Amino acid sequence: MDFIDRLCDRINEMPGLPTECKLGYLGTDESLVLYPLPGSRVTQEYMDGTKDWQMNCEIAMKSKLQSKISHTLWTVQNELENLEELESEDNSFEFEELIITNKPFINGADEQGWFVFLLDVQAKITVFKEDN
Repeated sequence: MDFIDRLCDRINEMPGLPTECKLGYLGTDESLVLYPLPGSRVTQEYMDGTKDWQMNCEIAMKSKLQSKISHTLWTVQNELENLEELESEDNSFEFEELIITNKPFINGADEQGWFVFLLDVQAKITVFKEDN
């Protein structure tokens, strides 16, 4: 299932992002990442193996400039809030909606001057059974 990859691609299509969004954890330098969160669940399962999913994801950004993080995550949040379509490249899912569950918020700051802000979203998608 390529949902998380397509969502990352969609974020990277947004104009004016200061850095490329990647899948996984924050790096040692300035970074913008997307990863799944615990708590995702199947909300409906059909006889043919198709499942409706409620999937939790988080977008995190790390920088030494709080204003850069704030601007970036609010831009991403505004774009995703209006997301109506997200296409699967391998026809493994069908997008229903994306809900912003937490607006951008500060998660941490360290002694080296790095700040981390987070943005939480929940996607509702239908995942089709893979043919084995």
